[in-house]
Amino acid sequence: MTDYQDAAKCYKRRQIESATPGQLVILLYEGAIDHLNRAELAYKETGPERIEKFHNSLIACQNIITELTVSLDMEKGGDIAKNLFRLYDYLNHRLIDANLEKTVEPLKEVKEILTNLKVAWNSVVEKEPTGRSVPKRDLGLNLQG
Repeated sequence: MTDYQDAAKCYKRRQIESATPGQLVILLYEGAIDHLNRAELAYKETGPERIEKFHNSLIACQNIITELTVSLDMEKGGDIAKNLFRLYDYLNHRLIDANLEKTVEPLKEVKEILTNLKVAWNSVVEKEPTGRSVPKRDLGLNLQG
């Protein structure tokens, strides 16, 4: 591993460790979108390894969506948590379709939805008071791990 890669990993770890719950959600959305972009690039490649790269990127995106799903607090999150649960389930099914059919059309739909969710969470996080973390219960999330 290069010094640059080590520095990037260290930066990312510190970013995660110091993030508020809302910022963590945004980081998860960004990671999922990044994996979708990687899947699209792999799809355009030639050679047999492209299928494995495509598959691995979709699985990584599904893992992030699963993490978002299990972080929902269904009791405190009310209708928002229930709707997000259904939406995340739909996104996972679209990624399964893309993986089985080896097509990028579902990826575009999933990426658009995740991008819109990320924009919405950005507006929520911008309203968080500066200098302190918002308690996890305020967002209807359970990010205890």
